[in-house]
Parts: sequence; structure tokens; C-alpha cells
Amino acid sequence: MKTVAVFFGGKSNEREISVITGIYCANLLKSAYRVLPVYLDPSGGMLLAESGGVEDFRRQAEQKFRGAKRLAFVTGGLAPEGKPKKRIAVDCALNCCHGGMGEGGVLSALLEWFRIPSASPALAPSAVFLDKALSKFLLAGMGVPVLPSFALREREFAAGEWKERAARLGYPVIVKPCRLGSSIGIAVAKNEEALDEALRLAFRLDGAALVETYLEGKRDLNVAAYRAEERVVLSPVEEVFSAAPILTFGEKYEETGERQHELPARLPEGTAEKIAQTLACVYEQLDMCGIVRADFLLAPTGEVYFNELNTVPGTLAAYLFGESLTEARGLLVRLVEEGMRERPEKETVESGILSKPLFFGKNRSKMNI
Repeated sequence: MKTVAVFFGGKSNEREISVITGIYCANLLKSAYRVLPVYLDPSGGMLLAESGGVEDFRRQAEQKFRGAKRLAFVTGGLAPEGKPKKRIAVDCALNCCHGGMGEGGVLSALLEWFRIPSASPALAPSAVFLDKALSKFLLAGMGVPVLPSFALREREFAAGEWKERAARLGYPVIVKPCRLGSSIGIAVAKNEEALDEALRLAFRLDGAALVETYLEGKRDLNVAAYRAEERVVLSPVEEVFSAAPILTFGEKYEETGERQHELPARLPEGTAEKIAQTLACVYEQLDMCGIVRADFLLAPTGEVYFNELNTVPGTLAAYLFGESLTEARGLLVRLVEEGMRERPEKETVESGILSKPLFFGKNRSKMNI
């Protein structure tokens, strides 16, 4: 039986949501694979968790995992810390970390370095799309419509450099910490005083913020994509409703009752196709893998704007492809099978320079090492 390592947890404001996603995926996959639930301890290191329920990971119960088996990466898999000879070969990894270094490319890079196949996005898109300012630059450069915005670093805020830029942008604006998700730290500001307050909140959580035009009367739309056998598979477009100016953390995760959404969304003719084609183009151009979810904004006038992309969406956006657990299990199995598909390793060129006399400088003086 193939072995799949499911990574979750980590040090981020979305760690608890990651626990839900990780346990959800681990439990769905264990009927098809040997599953290793790998919990990234916020204090550092990795723990081999038990495949139980979310209740096992509640804050008051986390202490029991301090005595769990600590793991380390080894080539091709994982091993108990300090015991590399007891390697557990891992056929594929699934990243369920939301936010922080887990989603931002560090885990992706480690998996690649230790030659562990992954069913999740690679380093470059993970790093770019975790940072809202960087992703705006990238998307705009690709010709994808995005709302006017500017990035602000903490030192620039302290120097008061934001006031004139915000005035040129025009109020209202929306403030987003650059490297956070799940609506954490996001606020709408209708004037300079409110913007000052919103930026102070953002900089309590992050070192950079994005200030963007707030689109009055916008509609929030989501669509997901993954790759299967060299084909990009797209979900229907979802519309999410909110009673607030922005979709809040509580509406996403805490409210009781049904999620306020419509799937598929009822949209003007051609809008859903345009959104899906835009995501497919971004996915293909960046040669992505794994499942991602893109958020779009539809203006009252009909324009569509790319808002952001999540390389590790909540519950891996499985609900966009089907409501049942059977459908979700099938989706995750397809992701893992795609991750395990063999890809030819590229050649590494050796220059041979270390075997020759070494010279440097305009006088070609011999290097003494």
C-alpha cells in the first residue's frame, strides 16, 4: 500500500483551520493509502499524530502531542528524529497548511529537496500567492484585470508616506495584511482616519499591507482548479454572500447553519466561462499542480477582477467539486495519484571548474584558499 504524508498545523493565524483540513483529508484518504498525519508544531519540529478527530487537537488537548514521535526529513521520506535508518518511505505528500511558511513555499521546497513527490503546488506559486502585493504584480504583468492598489511596508507607514497615495487611489479602500488569509486583519476604510486605524491593525499582524480600491456593490465569486493527466479540471463558479462589506472569518468558519452561497452561481451570460478561463490560463502559465482556489470580484458594471489565489484552500476546496464525502475522497485520490505520477528528472550540468586551477581578478592572480 502506498504511503501518503498529510502535513498540517504550523505557525500561522490559520493553524486551527489547517488542523481541520488536515484531519479531514487524512481520514478520507486512509481507506486508499497508508496515511501519516504529520502535525507541524507551532514551536518547531514535526510530530506523528494519530488519525483521530478534530477534537483531539483542541487547544486544551495539544499537550499530549508533546510526547508524540518527533519526525525529521530524510531523502525519500520521514524518520524518527535522530534515527535516519528507520526511514519511512513516503510516496506522496499532501500540504494542508494554511498560511505562514507551510503554505508560503517552505514546505514545498523541503519536499522537493528531500525528493518526496507532492500533490500540492510548488515553491514559486506558493510563495508568490501567499503575498497579496507580489501576486498583484504578477497578475497585472500577465494582463489579468486587478483592482488599483499599492503596497505599504511598516517603515513607510511610520513615515506617513501612505496618505497621499491613498488620496490618489480614492476612498473607500480595503486594507489587507499581505501575508494573511481567512479575512484576518482585513478592514474597509472610508476616510483617512479609518485607514490609519486599519493599517495599525494590519501591522500588528504583518510587516506589509495592501491598500486597494474597495469595489462597492461587488459580488464575491470562487472557482477551483487542479491538474489531472495533463488536463486542468475546473469547478463550477460559486458565489458567496456576506452581511458585511467583506466576507468575515466568522461567516467562513464560525456561523451555525448553512454556508451562505450559491453553487453554481447565477451570473450574466459568459461571466462564468470568463472566470474559469482566466484561472485556467494562470494555472497553465505558472505550470501549477495540486488544487487551488481563486477568488474573483464581479463589479455592478460587469467587469471581472482577479482578487487572490489560495494554494492551500480550506478543506482543499473539495466542496466545489461535489457535496458528498465519497466525491471528496475521489478528488483527493485523484490529486495524490497525479502527485505520484513519475516525471523525468532533468540533467544537472557539472562545470568541472573545481578540478582546474582557479584564477580571479583582472590580473588573473591565483586564488589562495
